[in-house]
Amino acid sequence: MICSLARFGVHGERRTGRVGIWVAGPDGQEEKIAAIGVRVRQWVSYHGVALNIDPELEHYRGIVPCGIAEHGVTSLARLGVAAPVGEVDLALRSAFAEVFADPLVCRARDTAG
Repeated sequence: MICSLARFGVHGERRTGRVGIWVAGPDGQEEKIAAIGVRVRQWVSYHGVALNIDPELEHYRGIVPCGIAEHGVTSLARLGVAAPVGEVDLALRSAFAEVFADPLVCRARDTAG
């Protein structure tokens, strides 16, 4: 997810003790932009990711993301990134292939600039 965001010029990060991917919002506050979920039930794993591209953020007003009330939710659109779903899909697929082919690919790119 972090590598995919980087393709759109967005710096996403993990935070100790928090679930998901976090970015600095327009006001400098940390906001959640993506979630990763894993569940195991009766020996079957369920997993998925969610990246906020351009949702109606008003709908999140009554939701406390992952139980973390002191931080909000954002999207690529709110950060000023116009990213069609197809482009985001390609970025996710490409980053997934790179990371799992060579886990140091994204890390090396992040530290370079």
